[in-house]
Amino acid sequence: MKTRTALGGFLIVLTLAWACDVFVLQAAPAGAWPWVLQRQALYLTGIWSIALMALIMLLALRPAWLERPLGGMDRVYRLHKWAGILAVGAGAAHWLIKLASGPMKSLLGTQGRPARDLTLALFEGSRGIAKDLGEWSIYALLLMLALTLWRRFPYHAWRLIHRVMPALFLVLAFHAVALAPAGYWTGITGLLLVPLLAAGAWSAGVALAGRIGHGRRSHGRITALERKRDGVLEVECRLDAGWRGHQAGQFAFVRFDRREGAHPYTIASAPRPDGTIRFEIKALGDYTSRLPGALRVGQPVEVEGPNGCFQLDADAGAPQVWVAGGIGITPFLAWLDTLAADPSRAPSAQLHYCVRDAAADPFAATLRERCAALPSIQLNIHDAARGQRLDATQLTLDSAPGHAAQVWFCGPAGLARSLRDGLRRLGRTDVRWHQEAFQMR
Repeated sequence: MKTRTALGGFLIVLTLAWACDVFVLQAAPAGAWPWVLQRQALYLTGIWSIALMALIMLLALRPAWLERPLGGMDRVYRLHKWAGILAVGAGAAHWLIKLASGPMKSLLGTQGRPARDLTLALFEGSRGIAKDLGEWSIYALLLMLALTLWRRFPYHAWRLIHRVMPALFLVLAFHAVALAPAGYWTGITGLLLVPLLAAGAWSAGVALAGRIGHGRRSHGRITALERKRDGVLEVECRLDAGWRGHQAGQFAFVRFDRREGAHPYTIASAPRPDGTIRFEIKALGDYTSRLPGALRVGQPVEVEGPNGCFQLDADAGAPQVWVAGGIGITPFLAWLDTLAADPSRAPSAQLHYCVRDAAADPFAATLRERCAALPSIQLNIHDAARGQRLDATQLTLDSAPGHAAQVWFCGPAGLARSLRDGLRRLGRTDVRWHQEAFQMR
């Protein structure tokens, strides 16, 4: 399911519930139309914002049961990100609409302004503090959104600030419950908001307790470390019996240091009966650059997962195209490792590997060796140092009757956009495109 479809459907359902409550189940709003419009816009944007924030909190738990419907944990995180952006946007609109009452008084006067709606009696004495907490929380959310979108802001610092989000949700949930009209809680809107807020509050508690993914964690130790060329560190781990095993192409959240937290890495090896897994970690930031000096053989490691739907489809029925850019080769390494144990399962596929300098690449020799043992896998290495660039015209997209051509991509987003745009220009709209879209922020 696409992120736009999921979020659009979510907001449409909320809007229909609000409209049904306001215009069907309750008495029609009384008052001058500018004031009625301002009041109802205030309520609708508030419903959108708090419901989206509840969704954010639920998605932050990395629920494995949503992977298949959404297409992988990477899509869960993308939904989490865009739900957050929309929630802050709706919250800012809610705040601005509230501020608009001042200028409206000056221009229109107070005649025709609807009376204040009754709220739940339990919170009648809490209106003032609920308003103040809501206003300050909006300031905090706007700052958090700005830091999230500012890509140069350090990830480590952003992650620490992001930990405030569960507490902010609980504050804003109190703001919503204390100030929402009492009639909402007995209508269709309440039927949606009550379970959403309950799930959000429970999720916030799990997050504040540091128990996200607790039931899917396995423990083990680092058994081997190898520094490779081009800033790549190979880390081999052996996990305990709690490890559920993985499918080639999946990733896991790995915690080498409790103070740092978990980071996602693709598992670059085939499943092993003894729980051994391997990661190829490229130095792409401050944290990954420090790992070679921080890790040691025998060190404890905590792994949560596996996650992701980027899994080998050996029975696709049509030739496949595999495209990797840089460290994006890791899921394909796991695929090739799996096929080496049973070459008869290998599909007919082209593997395009795009690198800056093939002579210094840490995986080129391994790929040549593995693909030589799998005749149905055709390897193409595109060496930027020699002026070799991959474009859509180089992808051989044959299809079999009843089967669409498939492209599996893992690499830089810019390369993906270039290839997809090229395929559209070539009129290849029949291609099934598989791509990891995972981003932590």
